Amino acid sequence: MPNTSPLVVDVVSDIVCPWCYIGKRKLDVALAQLARSEPSLGFSVRWHPFQLNPDLPPQGMPRASYVAQKWGDPARASQNYARVARAGEAVDIPFRFDLIRTQPNTQDGHRLIAWAQQRGDAAKLVERLFEAFFVEGRSIGDREELARLAADSGCAEEEARAMLASDAFQAEVTSEGAEAIESGIQGVPFFIFNGKTAASGAQEPAALLEAIAAARDAVTVN
Repeated sequence: MPNTSPLVVDVVSDIVCPWCYIGKRKLDVALAQLARSEPSLGFSVRWHPFQLNPDLPPQGMPRASYVAQKWGDPARASQNYARVARAGEAVDIPFRFDLIRTQPNTQDGHRLIAWAQQRGDAAKLVERLFEAFFVEGRSIGDREELARLAADSGCAEEEARAMLASDAFQAEVTSEGAEAIESGIQGVPFFIFNGKTAASGAQEPAALLEAIAAARDAVTVN
């Protein structure tokens, strides 16, 4: 008997991680293929925070200084970003690293995602935040900018602004990030399917579908 149980996908990621953006696009492809092959299958995607740079000040830091600290040699940085850009082209992401002026602290961005997720679905917001940072060079650590991007993704701008001005979801984001590290997650993106199988990194849709199939088989066996 086919397994018709809903699929739950947990994604641990950071909105300033280019491989997380690429990984999201590949997950989108995998889930679209699955939806075509099994139209009756229900699935949900839950987003979890992971901060690559938790010690950045709230206002972030100049991107040039961040790149210098991270990579040291400018040639090495250029080579790495060129490699990411090539990977992005394969999933229709036109990375524009040259437009980024500020490396943001992502605490508020993750709070916004948690808020949107509690209200329903955060997928559009996550995509918009990635696009804003990596394609448009927007300051996604700025609360006003985040409120505008929330509106772009269908959320109420004033409600998003009010949430960001409060301390809502601060504890949850901090706690989830710590739990991810304690559970052994050292890099993102990290995908967990039905709490049974996991895939680390921006893997191809076929690999993600294999992990999904294994997770569903495990549920059937149990």
